[in-house]
Amino acid sequence: MSLTKALERIGGIQAQYTPSTYVGLWSRLDGFESEQLERALQRRTAVQGSLMRVTIHLVSARDWWPFAVGVRDARRRYLLRTQKRSEREFEAAGRKIRERLGGGTLTQGEMRELLGEPGGRLSAATWIDLVRVPPSGTWARRRADIHAAAEDWLGTSGDEIAFEEAVDHLVRARLRGFGPATRAEIAEWAGIAPAAVAESLERLDLRRLRGEDGKELVDLPRAPLPDPDTPAPPRLLPVWDAVTLKSMSRAGILPQEYRPRFMNATYAQSMNAFLVDGRVAGVWKINDGRVEFDPFEKVDRAAMRELHDEAERLVGALPQLTSAARGG
Repeated sequence: MSLTKALERIGGIQAQYTPSTYVGLWSRLDGFESEQLERALQRRTAVQGSLMRVTIHLVSARDWWPFAVGVRDARRRYLLRTQKRSEREFEAAGRKIRERLGGGTLTQGEMRELLGEPGGRLSAATWIDLVRVPPSGTWARRRADIHAAAEDWLGTSGDEIAFEEAVDHLVRARLRGFGPATRAEIAEWAGIAPAAVAESLERLDLRRLRGEDGKELVDLPRAPLPDPDTPAPPRLLPVWDAVTLKSMSRAGILPQEYRPRFMNATYAQSMNAFLVDGRVAGVWKINDGRVEFDPFEKVDRAAMRELHDEAERLVGALPQLTSAARGG
C-alpha cells in the first residue's frame, strides 16, 4: 500500500513529535522507509498541519481539506476559549499573517514576532489554515516551525466543501481507521462537538451495533470485524499514538489498570508503548542504540523474543532514532 493510501486508511497520524511520525508509520506499513515520507511531503501528496484536537497530524493531500473544514470551527472556538482575544483580533492576526506569507513561508518565530506574541501558547496564526512544510517535521529539521498557507501550498482551497460534508468525511475516517465507536468517541477523536457528529450519524448509512455495555456503536457497512481470537503480532508504538487516546479505551488496547502508569509524569512525554497480543503491555525507549523494554506485566519468553526481533528491525530501518534518543 502506498503511504498516502495508508494515511487515508488509518485516519492520519499524529505528527507533533517528528520521531513519532516515522515510528508510527513503520509499525503500520510493511517495508516503510523514511524517504517515503520525505518524498510525499516534497511532492505534496501528504501534508502536515493542526487538524484533529488542534494537534499536528500527517494526512494525505486528499484528506487535508475535508479534515480542515470539519475541525476549523472547533479549532477557532478553542482559541477563543483559551486566549484573551476577541474574534475580531484573531481575524486581524490571520489577515496579517496571510499578507506577510504572500505565497511563501514563515517560521513560527517570524509569525510570533509579526504578531507581537510570546512563546508558550498556540499562536493566533492558527486561526487560518496553515500547513507545515518540509524540511520542517522531518529528520533533516525536526522542529515544526516552517509554515505556509494551505491554499498556497496545495494549490486548492476548501471553499467548495460544506461543513456537513466535511464532518461526514471525518466520521467515516474515524470508523475506517479504528472500527466501531460511539458518538462521543468519534467526537473526542476529531475534537469537534458531539452534536455535529450526531447529525452526521443521522445522514450516513452505517452499521448499528451494540457494545457490551449496551451503548450503541456505529461502523462502516461491510467493514471487517476480526474474530477476537485472531493473533495480533507484537508492535512498537510511538509517543502519543492515537490508539492510546482516552477515546480508544473501549477497544481495550490500553487496559484501564495501566493507564495511570502509562500517563505517569515520571516518564514525562517519552512514553512509547509496546503491544503484546494487541494490548499495551509496557513501554520502551532507546538507550545506547538499543531498545529497552519496561513491562507492566509478565511477558512470556516467546513474546519477548518477538519484541526484541521487532526492535532490531525498527532500529535497523530507522537508524536516526538513536540520534533522536540522545536529543540529536
